[in-house]
Amino acid sequence: MKKQRIIFYILMFLPLPVTLVSLVFLPEQIPAHYGFDNQVTRWGSKYETLIFPVVTILFGSFMLGISKLSANQEKTGEDNEKVCIMAGIFSLFMFNAMTGYFLYTDFHKVEDLSSVSIDIYQLLFVLFGIFMIVIGYMMPKLQMNSVMGLRTHWSMKNEATWEKSQRFGGISSIIAGILLIFACCFTKGSACFLWFMGVLILYLLINVSYTYKVAKKY
Repeated sequence: MKKQRIIFYILMFLPLPVTLVSLVFLPEQIPAHYGFDNQVTRWGSKYETLIFPVVTILFGSFMLGISKLSANQEKTGEDNEKVCIMAGIFSLFMFNAMTGYFLYTDFHKVEDLSSVSIDIYQLLFVLFGIFMIVIGYMMPKLQMNSVMGLRTHWSMKNEATWEKSQRFGGISSIIAGILLIFACCFTKGSACFLWFMGVLILYLLINVSYTYKVAKKY
C-alpha cells in the first residue's frame, strides 16, 4: 500500500514542476482552447498552462478524501482504500498524459490538432479503457460503501445484492474497457468520442438493470 501511495503522490504533483520548467521554453501566446473541429478557437498566455497542474492536485486531494471515507466504512481489511488509491493512480496518469500532450501542442503552437500524430480522443479513451479493465478486476473486492463501486438503491439493499452487483459490474467493466480500446484503435476524433459515449451509456444501463433484477431476487 505504501508503494501505491508514493506513486499516487508522484503523479499528483509531477505536472506542476514539469509545467513550471516548461514555461521557460514556451512561447508567450499558446493555443488555449480547441473546438470540436480540432481548430484553435482561442489563444492565451503561456501561464494558463498552470491551471491544469493545479486541477490535478485538487483532483488528487479529492481522491485521497474519497479513499479515507471508503476506508472508514470498511468492516475489515483495506480493500476499499486500495481500490480508491488505484483508481486515483490511473486517473492521475490520464491527467499527466494530457499535461504532456498539451505542453507539446503549446510548444509547437499547433493550430489544428488533426496534424498531431496522436489523436487526443484516442489517447484519452484508450487510457480510460485500460482504467475500466483494472477497476473491473478490483471491483469484486470492494466491501459495501457509499463512495466506490456499482452503487444503486438496489445494489446496497444487503450484502448479497452488493457482492453479486460488484462481481457483475467488474466483469461488465472489463468487457466495456476492451470494447472501448478496440473501438478507439479504428476511430479518431468525434467518432471516437461517440463510441465512448455509446459504450458508457450501454454499460450504465446494463449494470443498473442488473442491480434491480438481483435486488428483486434477494
